[in-house]
Amino acid sequence: MVQHIAALQSGLGKARVMDLSGVTALDTAGAWLILSTARRNGARLIGASPVHEVLLQAVQAVLPPEARPPRTPRHIEMIERVNRLGRATAAGLAGLAQITGFFGQVVACLGLTMLRPWRLRLTSTVFQMQQVGLNAVPIVALMSFLIGIVIAYQGADQLRQFGAEVYVVDLISISVLRELGVLLTAIIVAGRSASAFTAAIGSMKMREEVDAMRTLGLDPIEVLVLPRVLALLLMLPVLGLIADLAGLLGGMLMAWFELGISPGMYRTRLLDVDVSHFVVGLVKAPFFAVIIGVIGCFQGMRVQGNAESLGQLTSRAVVQAIFMVILADATFSIFFAAAGL
Repeated sequence: MVQHIAALQSGLGKARVMDLSGVTALDTAGAWLILSTARRNGARLIGASPVHEVLLQAVQAVLPPEARPPRTPRHIEMIERVNRLGRATAAGLAGLAQITGFFGQVVACLGLTMLRPWRLRLTSTVFQMQQVGLNAVPIVALMSFLIGIVIAYQGADQLRQFGAEVYVVDLISISVLRELGVLLTAIIVAGRSASAFTAAIGSMKMREEVDAMRTLGLDPIEVLVLPRVLALLLMLPVLGLIADLAGLLGGMLMAWFELGISPGMYRTRLLDVDVSHFVVGLVKAPFFAVIIGVIGCFQGMRVQGNAESLGQLTSRAVVQAIFMVILADATFSIFFAAAGL
């Protein structure tokens, strides 16, 4: 009997309309099957004979009500939301405390290295300078060159309405030297180097090479982290300078072709721009370098012994580095504006 009902139930399918005009005989089991299937599918019954209609109504009257999941009270939902927010806040503060402690270890290691310069891993530092600096020159220069072209084109289109096309040189120079040159360079380096640092150190963590270093009495901060942070600290200002030059060059070419401003006039107007804009942009570079290097190495040190952890922390390193760079740039902008620079 049960197998027969199961076979009938599978044969009813998920029809939205159930036609009972062809039913010649119907008992309570069949009525229960029809009504329960119609309730589950939200189907409508048609074509039932008067006798069958009476039976269906009688079975419908004794069917148990449809079970509904209990609704959580609103105050319980609010408490759960606050609880989730609290856990997320606590996790964020714990992560901030951890990365602050890691930064303190890097600063302490740097101080000890300055007192004992022979302990500096010079070969590793030079290699990292090539990786994070020299190899990034083409993409940084191209990016800044194109940004200079875009600023000049868009600025010329707006300034032409007021007959002030010559001021496009000031727009290009201040935008590139003060903000966009070093900021976009830091974002590109964060995408390249933060992920590379996390992947390299994380792979060593997965192969237990970091634990082997500690067993041999070597400090992973001194061997792995410090050369990378120093390489960024030395090379990011150089990359920022290259980005500034490429951006000014792109702006000059677009101003020449779009507005007819000759390179000589462009240079003359450029010399009238206050040098403080260049200094403000260049001062940010070392801070951006420390942020990128510390975050990339910190996430690499947190990698566990599986590839999933490596992928997650590599992505997190890039996101956190870019976010912190932009946050630091906004902080610097407010500070310099308050200082009148």
